[in-house]
Amino acid sequence: MLAFAVMPAIAQVQASSEYLARMDVDHDGRVSLVEYQDWLSYAFDAMDRDHDGTLSPAEQPGGRGKPITREQHRLRLADAFRRQDANHDGSLSASELAAPPR
Repeated sequence: MLAFAVMPAIAQVQASSEYLARMDVDHDGRVSLVEYQDWLSYAFDAMDRDHDGTLSPAEQPGGRGKPITREQHRLRLADAFRRQDANHDGSLSASELAAPPR
């Protein structure tokens, strides 16, 4: 996965329950795939300086790498989400958010 610069507001999160509260847009007590992808796409969006939906090598850390589209980025996040969803219920709890993807 890409290395991302962390925005100050996100860097302030100290516990998985805080991540859950911030990521859980619909406030149902769990994080859906779309909520997860939307939250973790902030850095992609910030790095995409020309707003074309693709990170060129020049827009990536170190100024190199293969171009990556927003869709490819979201697919990588979906894979990480599935690996973190330990009980396979299609959403992440605070404890699943705290655990690294398998």
